[in-house]
Amino acid sequence: MNLIAYFRSIRDKFLHRSEFDQDITEELRSHMQHRAEDLERSGLNRAEAQRRARLEFGAQERFREECQEAVGGNFLDTLDQDIRVSLRVLRKSPGFACVAILTLALAIGANAVVFSVINSFLLHPLNLPQAENLYQIERGKDKVSGQSYPDYLDLRDRNHSFDGLAAYNIAVAGLDNGKEPWRAWIEETSGNYFDVLRVRPYVGRFFQPSDERGANSAPCMVLTYSFWHTHFRGDRSVIGQVVQVNKRPFTIIGVTPPEFHGTLMFFHPDFFVPLVNREQIEGTGHLDVRGEHWIFAVLGHVKPGITPAQAIADLNAIGSSLEKTYPKSDGQMFFALGHPGFYGDYLGPVIQAFLGGLMLLSGLILLAACANLGSLFAARAADRSREVALRLALGSSRSRILRQVFTEAVLISLAGGAVGLWFSVILLRALSTWQPFAKWPVYVPVNPDINVYIVALLLALASGFLLGAVPVRQILHTNPYEVVKL
Repeated sequence: MNLIAYFRSIRDKFLHRSEFDQDITEELRSHMQHRAEDLERSGLNRAEAQRRARLEFGAQERFREECQEAVGGNFLDTLDQDIRVSLRVLRKSPGFACVAILTLALAIGANAVVFSVINSFLLHPLNLPQAENLYQIERGKDKVSGQSYPDYLDLRDRNHSFDGLAAYNIAVAGLDNGKEPWRAWIEETSGNYFDVLRVRPYVGRFFQPSDERGANSAPCMVLTYSFWHTHFRGDRSVIGQVVQVNKRPFTIIGVTPPEFHGTLMFFHPDFFVPLVNREQIEGTGHLDVRGEHWIFAVLGHVKPGITPAQAIADLNAIGSSLEKTYPKSDGQMFFALGHPGFYGDYLGPVIQAFLGGLMLLSGLILLAACANLGSLFAARAADRSREVALRLALGSSRSRILRQVFTEAVLISLAGGAVGLWFSVILLRALSTWQPFAKWPVYVPVNPDINVYIVALLLALASGFLLGAVPVRQILHTNPYEVVKL
């Protein structure tokens, strides 16, 4: 029964707050009335007795707050009051509020931009299923990513560590649908490319290993979603249409999903064609030349339970066999694994170092902004020392004043964070569509996601608590009577 009574009291506290306040007010009035009657019986007149009773009880608001805290209080009501008071105070100081908000907007916005770049390039570099165990094979001391096609076939068929290995190569070609010619960047891929990456078509189908039956045996192509929308206006009837690629007929069989742009971070191809048709695209095949190691990149998913070290050992065993079998063409056939988004690890360390420096710089900008605003908050607290002293003299608790100061600081930081995030989103979306080189399909895919919004919120809250902590010592050591006497 006690537990039921407790939950009923909680319910009444939150749902019948006005009745609770009325009960407190009535109780206080009753106590003061009884005290006034006692004083009146001691010889004071009625007016003087009531005045003396009010002085003895002190600030009624403080008693009301203490009663609310004794029964658990109402956090939402208290927060609402603190927010409304903070907004009124900030409206009286628009200059201070604007300077603080814009300063934090610059600092938090800079951090949001840098984190979005890190989130896109390092934390989630490829929007692919199970991208965490997708590796690109690197060869030799220089860790080059290129392999010859015969070596790729040996690695694909003889390894025991990968679910599958796919090969791809970048090329440029002319495309003509009979109405308008375009210069397009393409990827020549092995027939199992989409299967290895576990990507599903948006429209139509992808080419398969069964389509490969020798050189120039698969004259088909898969459009990227953006190229399909830009040049074919999203027309689904293009599936089955024959177009000219470098004056060779190719049939459009499918469209990739919108989020898929291949496996290189900065390079977005326009369409994909089978690797076995390389001779039709580039005029030369090199598919049977084992010494052409610079042509194809090879990647695949490591099997569950297989570590990267075990996969490398497996590949090196194959490489050692190839060195002995083909000593003239296969030298330095020892391997490493890299991250495919940056063309193995060719660009990875450079980009990581650059982004690490940017993150450090943006963090220092935020700390400098908080330090400068901390000085402003300290000066503002000194200017408001008389107001704080009067509130303390009238019965307000120091904890309530500190809570309102923190609320004011957090409101400013949240407003600054919202403004900074708004500008950063505009900048990031512009960067994502920016193409710095007209002749090259180079993109900077840094569209913000939920992680960026969460980080911006956490930075705003942390900044608010840091700023609110600046005047804490000053408020705790304020002597209301000394200040009021001045």
